[in-house]
Amino acid sequence: MSKHEASHRQKIYLYDTTLRDGAQREKLSFTLADKLRITEALDDLGVDYIEGGWPLSNPKDEEYFREARRLSLRHARLTAFGSTRKKDTRVEQDANLKALLASETPTVCIFGKSWDLHVRLALKTSLAENLRMIADSVSFLKKHDREVVFDAEHFYDGFRSKPEYALKTLEAAAAAGADWVVLCDTNGGSLPGFIEEATRAARDALAQYPETRIGIHAHNDADCAVANSIVAVQCDATMVHGTINGYGERCGNANLCSIIPGLQLKLGYECISPEQLRLLTQTAHLVSELANLPPDPWQPYVGSSAFS
Repeated sequence: MSKHEASHRQKIYLYDTTLRDGAQREKLSFTLADKLRITEALDDLGVDYIEGGWPLSNPKDEEYFREARRLSLRHARLTAFGSTRKKDTRVEQDANLKALLASETPTVCIFGKSWDLHVRLALKTSLAENLRMIADSVSFLKKHDREVVFDAEHFYDGFRSKPEYALKTLEAAAAAGADWVVLCDTNGGSLPGFIEEATRAARDALAQYPETRIGIHAHNDADCAVANSIVAVQCDATMVHGTINGYGERCGNANLCSIIPGLQLKLGYECISPEQLRLLTQTAHLVSELANLPPDPWQPYVGSSAFS
């Protein structure tokens, strides 16, 4: 094994967002029945976290969480997605956070701004208030006994623009008790060398919070989402976000169908069991069928032409 390979079968946690981020792909729509069937398939595959949707965004997602409680999942933890509290709002009165709690999932994922540009122009608030929004939201959810995943939205763009502030957003979440801090390449434009630099900086900044672990959430606009995810793992990220078949808005998300075998077969990390790995092609084809999209025969690992 090389120095980058996992010498002790280190566990990498798989976080699937096919049902939320993946469903934002153009011309893709899952029915409620589709979403429940995919949930069970992902559980069979051995995915650790299944992000079912954004409860406050639409009635279908709210119904999904009600119905998903009846599923007998053997492994995966259902996760509800939302945002930090709104600016200048008491955390106890924030409708989004209330909806996350009402979903009754053991894990919640909230995103907050890590790019100073978006704090000023999108949120129209101060950098200090944004840090309070992050800390208040994480602390509130932890007080309600939820596992909290903090998505540092646009982290890599923020690190490129104002690294000190981008790192402060991570520290705010970790200090408030976040279980995971996930570094997001939301625009999908970063290249592996920069991902390595910024992820190492994040790892060093969070060293004072040993209970908080690091993850990666990569989009594929520069066709580097799989590579960027693997590089982040080699820089000590232990959670990888992605979707089946790489579905997602614009050019897609990191493709778990390539990431899983890449990490497990080529680098020696532990993602799923060997028996579950045999289900990867079956799962990829099921999701494409339910999405009403033809399977890509030239897709690595799971395409019919991959080993022709």
